[in-house]
Amino acid sequence: MQMESYFAALARYHAWATARLLDEHLAHLTDAQWHQDCKLFFGSVHRTVNHLLVTDNLWFARLAEGVSPRMALDTELYHERDPLAAALKAATRRWSPWLAQVDASRFDGDLVYTRNNGEEVRVPCVLALGHAFNHPTHHRGQISAALTGMDRPAPELDWIYLLQQEARNA
Repeated sequence: MQMESYFAALARYHAWATARLLDEHLAHLTDAQWHQDCKLFFGSVHRTVNHLLVTDNLWFARLAEGVSPRMALDTELYHERDPLAAALKAATRRWSPWLAQVDASRFDGDLVYTRNNGEEVRVPCVLALGHAFNHPTHHRGQISAALTGMDRPAPELDWIYLLQQEARNA
């Protein structure tokens, strides 16, 4: 499998898993559950979803736009749940169109960006792109654990479920 196909599949998964988590599981939380401190890295489900949007924006800006915005990783971009969920779903859907038009040679080079602390970083672009899709999986897992701690069903977000669904629909 070529890198373009692999990352196209990861982009579809990223959008699918995020939408499924938000629409099928988090939309049913009470406001108290949404904001309660679940002892996640960012505390609440709300703060963790905000973090997902912040990091999606940062990595997309670095990879697709060639800029290094500075934003604290715990920035609250939205206080209200619905606009936050809509913004995060829109952010995850922009990866596929970008990947469809990006030149394959882009995967061979380095990504140079500036961290929030001003440090310049140089990493292989292909690995940075992998991180952009792997990182949210980590936090979706944290949110899944928080849901089970609230006696709510954990979402089935494994990538293989999307691949099986796509195979059935093909």
